[in-house]
Amino acid sequence: MTDAPDLSGLIKSYDVRGIVGEDLTAEVATAIGAAFADAIVLPDGETTVAIGHDMRDSGPWLADAVAEGLTCRGVNVVRIGLCSTDGLYHASGALDLPGVMITASHNPAAYNGMKLCRSRARAVGENSGLADVRALASRYLVEPPATAPVRGAESTREMVGEYGAFLRSLVPLDGIRPLTVVVDAANAMAGYTVPAVLGTEAGLGELPLTIIPLYFELDGTFPNHEANPLDTDNLRDLQAAVRAHGADIGLAFDGDADRCFVVDERGEVVTPSTITCLVGLRETARELAEGREPTVIHNLISSRAVREQLSAAGAVPVRSRVGHSYIKAEMARLNAIFGGEHSAHFYFRDFFFADSGMLAAMHVLAALGTQDRTLSQMLETYHPYTASGEINSRVDSVPDALARVRAAFVTEDVEVDEFDGLTVEHWPAPGEGERWWFNVRPSNTEPLLRLNAEADGEALMERVRDAVLAVIREA
Repeated sequence: MTDAPDLSGLIKSYDVRGIVGEDLTAEVATAIGAAFADAIVLPDGETTVAIGHDMRDSGPWLADAVAEGLTCRGVNVVRIGLCSTDGLYHASGALDLPGVMITASHNPAAYNGMKLCRSRARAVGENSGLADVRALASRYLVEPPATAPVRGAESTREMVGEYGAFLRSLVPLDGIRPLTVVVDAANAMAGYTVPAVLGTEAGLGELPLTIIPLYFELDGTFPNHEANPLDTDNLRDLQAAVRAHGADIGLAFDGDADRCFVVDERGEVVTPSTITCLVGLRETARELAEGREPTVIHNLISSRAVREQLSAAGAVPVRSRVGHSYIKAEMARLNAIFGGEHSAHFYFRDFFFADSGMLAAMHVLAALGTQDRTLSQMLETYHPYTASGEINSRVDSVPDALARVRAAFVTEDVEVDEFDGLTVEHWPAPGEGERWWFNVRPSNTEPLLRLNAEADGEALMERVRDAVLAVIREA
């Protein structure tokens, strides 16, 4: 028998991601569809799966291939067509179905991939079924499974209007003051979802928003810039347009529009931790008003201000590992009302514990539009500390580099944990010494260490950042 191929480079810890025609072919996609059916869908007692895809040219035929794998194993398929990832999560939640989203998110044009979920948008990751899908798909590439006695049936359903109406029911924007909003869709899915949700193209009523569109034409070759707002180079056009139009706010979405970055009226980038504070405080106030104790999840490299401000407002902040499958699991386990990550993924209990860039954007618009200050004025108390952002370093040996960091920085006057990588914190009471922390964690797939540092002041942050990087990169 031919050895089964190694799919670990394609089916990763959280999703499927690879180069179309090389790692990801129709044959591989069909095997993944069949493996998803046999490893997760059928054992869960499900009979139908929702499939959607983003604007990449390979999306429709990859969706066809996944559908072939599913229907071959007797699973029905509902095709919802073009959608954002949170649009697929909405379909999974509203229809109570497992789902497959064909997308490579923010990756360059040569890539595509998949995000899998159980019914009601429950995450499928390495420890919650994805490893089983990988193993079975690998086997099916050598020995394809037999066709089920009754093949699954296919149907189609248009969901974008229902998606928009659902989001508007969670965050009504009808009564806010008029706002001018520049949106950079990066030729990706926000060019489809923003007119549907914030405009009238899906048949919803008009909102008091003047939308100034940048790159709304769907084009998976990304002719203007990559659909990755985590890289600040990709925010320059948005920043310039906000200033040029005198806009109240700018929004930038990634390729599958499940992440949203915010730019204030000055054209300055607002950190995702600041948005976590803003939205977390809104959701905390709502939960308290309904007589419940609010829990908010944040990953461990979010700003220290997140836990401080949420605690002060009456929430219970809970720290999570980095990665959407971890934070979604914690959200569900604790019935948390909201969760935020440094990467601008924002999760909502009312949205099936899943992430939605559009819903996060609507919260910011609602907060801004129900008071008279500018966005920068409204947010000025939410970011008291200075963060480095994530800095990657390629190393010869991850264990050796971590050992060097421990030897250099773990002393009696710091707190240390290894919850996700190595976190070192020196944070005495105000006036009792320098306050800083950093986290160093390994990449799941490459010989990289990722550094995030924060301090009470820019000069101190830079000193800590540079000291840690020098140890990590020591030859």
